[in-house]
Amino acid sequence: MYVPEGFATVTPYLFVDDAEAFGEFVKTALGGREVGRTSGPDGTVANLQIRIGDATLMISEASDRYPAMPSAFYLFVDAADAAMARAIQAGANLEMEVMDMSYDDRQGGVRDPFGNLWWISQRLVDKPYH
Repeated sequence: MYVPEGFATVTPYLFVDDAEAFGEFVKTALGGREVGRTSGPDGTVANLQIRIGDATLMISEASDRYPAMPSAFYLFVDAADAAMARAIQAGANLEMEVMDMSYDDRQGGVRDPFGNLWWISQRLVDKPYH
């Protein structure tokens, strides 16, 4: 089995209203980088690929056949407080304040303007979850 570089065996694929704006949010708020794009005949986003760290999201414009479907993500970052501030500055709504959790993550949550939930988490120890 061949999986292209930057993708995983399971890769998130999001259908959103206004895929162009969602892509900009992911880049601005979450440090994403566009690595690929295919447009439909009418210019809408057929497939937008944005990499955050070592993960790639695939994004398409929602349609009647494939309506928008909010999702939830667990995003590991180097600095949870700074990442949360950047996400909120870019238009996300606070879901949960950043705090130290019992499972050794410093974590908070936001909901992006498209309805997706992002758990922004900084691992505080170099060990697996128990």
